[in-house]
Amino acid sequence: MALRSTHKIDPGFSMSSMTDLVFLLLIFFVIVSTLVSPYALPVDLPKSANKTKEKPKVAVRIDADQHFSVNNEMIDPLDLEGVLKDRMKQFPQDQAVVLHVDQRVPTGVTVSVLDIAKRNKWKIILATKPE
Repeated sequence: MALRSTHKIDPGFSMSSMTDLVFLLLIFFVIVSTLVSPYALPVDLPKSANKTKEKPKVAVRIDADQHFSVNNEMIDPLDLEGVLKDRMKQFPQDQAVVLHVDQRVPTGVTVSVLDIAKRNKWKIILATKPE
């Protein structure tokens, strides 16, 4: 007398719900990563209708309190030229500096950074906020 069950249990596991979850997480992180600013220091940039099309390789940021940072790394203003020279060695073909300067920074401070770029024959890009 062989008793067999008429209900069979499928030992397989459906991965469709797992793949849906992974795709939702992927979409979430892609959207969130586009909202994150690449530089952490808050700078109130001047407004302009022009847009920069180059990707920044070396970025200098000066905030309202005249704190300097190069590629999101705080530095001493007196060491700026040395730090920039070290960073520019990594990009021998395209030596451009993107300058993010707060509106409240005195013009003399900005001109000193422009002088460093001119002495070393680097291109300078002044970052602005779109209108």
